[in-house]
Amino acid sequence: MLRWLRFLVTALAAVMGLGVLVIAALLWLRLSQPPLPELPEQIALPEGAVPAAVTFARDWLVVVTETGEVLLYDKQGRLHRQVQP
Repeated sequence: MLRWLRFLVTALAAVMGLGVLVIAALLWLRLSQPPLPELPEQIALPEGAVPAAVTFARDWLVVVTETGEVLLYDKQGRLHRQVQP
């Protein structure tokens, strides 16, 4: 009976160790991805604008710059509206 218990404890430790390795690998893979998606080539940001956030909607692409300016592009990549906070 004691051998069986020792085997179970060893197996549990091995499974827990493997689980920690899998979680660490998943975190490493997820956090190594670029923080923002790539902008389509037809999108031309204004001079000096650096994107801080990008949102893809069904018919629009919204870019928020580091200065807080909101740029609204249509499907063809034309700047439709530019809003200053």
